[in-house]
Amino acid sequence: MEATMHEAKTQLSKLVERALAGEEVILTHGRNRTPIVKLVPVQVPVMRERPIGLYKGQIDIGPEFFEPLPDEELELWEHAANDDVLFGSK
Repeated sequence: MEATMHEAKTQLSKLVERALAGEEVILTHGRNRTPIVKLVPVQVPVMRERPIGLYKGQIDIGPEFFEPLPDEELELWEHAANDDVLFGSK
């Protein structure tokens, strides 16, 4: 189907619906109705779901991960030197 630019301005939603339905929609310009644009649907990639347990058995967390942090390291997590600059002094 062909449509002029004026028709496209007033009937854009309908033209898009026709293009989505698979119809070829060409927009034309001027008295000669020169084809200038073709409306085509965008191909959206299908997103696959990631399977649960994708990395099972590939990552190892040792028992030291669950041990309490040393006091010096815990202090860094709880109150870093530049926290006052970032969040204001308490």
